[in-house]
Amino acid sequence: MPRRLPPLTTLPAFDAAARHLSFTKAAAELNVTHGAISRAVRNLEETLGTLLFERGTRSVQLTQTGRQYAGEIGAALDRIATATAAATASRSSGVLNVSTSDGFAGRWLVPRLHRFHRANPDVDVRLSTSGAFADFIRDGIDIAIRFGAGDYGDVVSEFLSEEEVTPVCSPELLQGKHPLRSPEDLRHHRLIHDNFRIDWATWLEAAGVSGVNSEAGVRFDSAAYAVEAAVQGEGVLLGRRALVSADIAAGRLVCPFDLALKSRWSYYVVYPADALRQKKVRSFRDWLYAELKSQ
Repeated sequence: MPRRLPPLTTLPAFDAAARHLSFTKAAAELNVTHGAISRAVRNLEETLGTLLFERGTRSVQLTQTGRQYAGEIGAALDRIATATAAATASRSSGVLNVSTSDGFAGRWLVPRLHRFHRANPDVDVRLSTSGAFADFIRDGIDIAIRFGAGDYGDVVSEFLSEEEVTPVCSPELLQGKHPLRSPEDLRHHRLIHDNFRIDWATWLEAAGVSGVNSEAGVRFDSAAYAVEAAVQGEGVLLGRRALVSADIAAGRLVCPFDLALKSRWSYYVVYPADALRQKKVRSFRDWLYAELKSQ
């Protein structure tokens, strides 16, 4: 039997209006007029024989039927977009769009990326380091490395690595007038802060240290800049293992103390359900795991 379908051209307008709860914002997203959105939604409602929106003077709200329909239509459009991306993958097989944080990109991924390119010379990596989580469909992202609890909705989320923090500093700070010998010696040194969830106050309490001002020191929004400040001898950073491992291996940073605190969040490799059908995505994902095993 033939499928019973509504006018397909009305669905993107309805989906956008349902997500924004605004015909005006939906029109801006789709680059059409407010009237075009309104007509498409009205056409869809007439076809279905039911109202999808309750219209107010300055706003619209989904009806119960509208909410249920929006969930199904949004998911269906995402699946169509994913299938389209997979079908056209051969045209863009040489470009891999990767999303991750600025810190992970700068201090872990980029220093190792030459090895991926050496093994996959036909793939050009494009890095997106926005602080916001990428939308795989709308932003054209193939694969992401995210730090969190691992629950990212209707995508595949694979555990990549745990994270822990421990003080790190330039080897120069182990000598001089106030060499770092014990955690109490931190009172003589500048603390470097980034935006990580485990902060100096937490670490100092775990170390049983008092008399050190945990709020003093220099602060960076970017973890990459915080690590670089530590490398340059600006002070002592509560460093994330993943972001300082290359600098420790190269001798640019050292760990003056043994105490490390494990984060309750971890790194995950995240990608759409059928993304591994593309060789470039599969190769990058497998390379990430190989790199972690080799470090």
